[in-house]
Amino acid sequence: MDRHAGLVWCNGALVAAAEATVAHDDHGLVVGDGVFETLATRGGRPYAVRRHLARLRRSAAGLGLRLDVQDAELGRAIEDVIASHGRLDADLELRVRITVTGGPSPLGSARGDGPPTVLVAAGPLLPPAPSARVVVVPWARNERGALSGLKTTSYGENVLALDYAHRHGGDEAIFANTVGELCEGTGSNVFLVLEGRAVTPPLSSGCLAGVTRALVLEAGLAEERPLPLAVLHHADEAFLTSTTRLGQPISHVDGRPLSPPGPVTRTVQRALEELLAATPEP
Repeated sequence: MDRHAGLVWCNGALVAAAEATVAHDDHGLVVGDGVFETLATRGGRPYAVRRHLARLRRSAAGLGLRLDVQDAELGRAIEDVIASHGRLDADLELRVRITVTGGPSPLGSARGDGPPTVLVAAGPLLPPAPSARVVVVPWARNERGALSGLKTTSYGENVLALDYAHRHGGDEAIFANTVGELCEGTGSNVFLVLEGRAVTPPLSSGCLAGVTRALVLEAGLAEERPLPLAVLHHADEAFLTSTTRLGQPISHVDGRPLSPPGPVTRTVQRALEELLAATPEP
């Protein structure tokens, strides 16, 4: 499918993708000043929209960004963008991206006085691989940093980390935090299975409050616990969660093979599938 197919919601209007442009001095372009959310569709419908919009607002507030658009309007924008793609391919599942930036501003760190830029776009959602090879990168997440736990567009660190993982035979990069604890992936939360129980780092580790992570915890399928990074190399099982990874097994850690998916991972996968099949707003 052509990535330019379908419509984009740009600052309140549905426009062709080629017309969804931002100013040369948009603060998101100039300094990466923005926040975003990625949603996915199942059967052509987005799921967990309320959770994603709530996190979008938390991230915007944490970054000090204005977000005057109400959730109802953003919800309609999501539906309209999805519908524009559905007219092209009714069987296509989509990745939906909401982006909010600081808007036009001076060419520096200071923000301007104008409104933010708000975009809703969509593209094809490719199914995840059956398993993932992960590589621990030599850089730490700063769990005490100003952006810790916020889903911002400042993804340069993630770009470098994922490139490092790819060059070392991995599909996803894994970060420790500054005190040597397991933190997260570039676009995923990490779960380990230790003595038959799934555990994941707490938010105090600096990891993102993932929507799928929360579903796993709320279902009583895992618990939070600070984890030394070294435990990753000795887990019985391990898996990743995100909007596009519903319990993706980890097959290798720094080249060391695991045997995915193990029984705990399979239980989490089934539970998530059943939950999302039952309701679009888990």
